Amino acid sequence: MLLLQQQLLDPNLFFMLAIILVAYFFLIRPQAKRAKEQRSFVESLEKGISVVTAGGIHGKISKVDERTVTLEVYNKTYLTVEKSTINMEMSKSASETADVS
Repeated sequence: MLLLQQQLLDPNLFFMLAIILVAYFFLIRPQAKRAKEQRSFVESLEKGISVVTAGGIHGKISKVDERTVTLEVYNKTYLTVEKSTINMEMSKSASETADVS
């Protein structure tokens, strides 16, 4: 019994548990939250939204399928990309902020 109490109070064990907790709250949990937000964003894509892909391609969504999205990148120039490559929506406010800078 005394040996078990000594092991539980061991500073090395306490330090390892502290590292695991810090890693969970500062690394794992925020990443899972971002992944959940990205998943919900991809599921909410609809025609007419201006977006940016992971490769940096800007375009307006012209067609949404189950796994793919067709982007109009220029007048009557279309690209079909996977939904998972869409990174962010480019709203008017974000575009205006970028133009001012």
